[in-house]
Amino acid sequence: MEKLQIIDSTTITLFSNIIFKGAGRNPKTGKKKGGIKVHKVIRALEGVASDIKFTSAATHDSFMLAPENFDRGDLLAIDRAYIDYGKFEELTKRGVVYVTKMKSGLSHEVVSDLMFMDKTKGMTMRVQNVIFTKKEKNGETIIHHARIVTHADERKMKCVSLLTNDFDMSPEDIIAIYKQRWEIELLFKQIKQNFPLHFFYGESANAIKIQIWVTLIANLLLTIMQRSLNKRWSFSNLATTVRITLMYYVNFYSFFENPEKDWKKVLLEVTESPPQLQLKL
Repeated sequence: MEKLQIIDSTTITLFSNIIFKGAGRNPKTGKKKGGIKVHKVIRALEGVASDIKFTSAATHDSFMLAPENFDRGDLLAIDRAYIDYGKFEELTKRGVVYVTKMKSGLSHEVVSDLMFMDKTKGMTMRVQNVIFTKKEKNGETIIHHARIVTHADERKMKCVSLLTNDFDMSPEDIIAIYKQRWEIELLFKQIKQNFPLHFFYGESANAIKIQIWVTLIANLLLTIMQRSLNKRWSFSNLATTVRITLMYYVNFYSFFENPEKDWKKVLLEVTESPPQLQLKL
């Protein structure tokens, strides 16, 4: 899994639809809120972004799936919003493996169908080799060979179908790859919960982008700090404590390794009265 990369996006709601266009239906009031999409590519082993792009919320996610940006042997875990047969075929030719969630209603031809049952004759897994055919507007026909791995998700109490262009890996490995996609969802959740992206200090597109970049940089610095500390800190507690102590002259690494000891010094500096200046006549 060293070459596994995860691609996804998150939408940040804005106050105006003029700066960045929002997605979804127009409200009855006629005042539609704008939105900016943050597109990210992260390497699963690192857990931090290797590529970031900003677009309006109305931009389709699939633009981020550029086959020329990936090398032979790369593994991609992506959401079903990225399904594009043309790009999938290009990725296959370049030797790049993708794993995504299957959309319902996709028409395909089944070449082979293998079903695994348990002792109670209930289906535990199903593997199908399929062919997708799509006619483009320019008259070209795209034919893409893929594999659908369907497994029973006991936690969600339903069957989940995954789509991939790999025919060699075991179904268990395909399922494990897609499960790692949750890593980027947790990263987006971490950013939104710990940084003030529900309001912006500027109203221009540049000001909004700068604030998001600063947020991403701060998140990266705190992640590096969290991983380098011997004392275990949750990210939320670390971010909150850094916010409180940011204006004090303290050694962050020393402070966070032994906060009880160093916190007394900080309190002493705050409570000490400043020296009185005498006025000379």
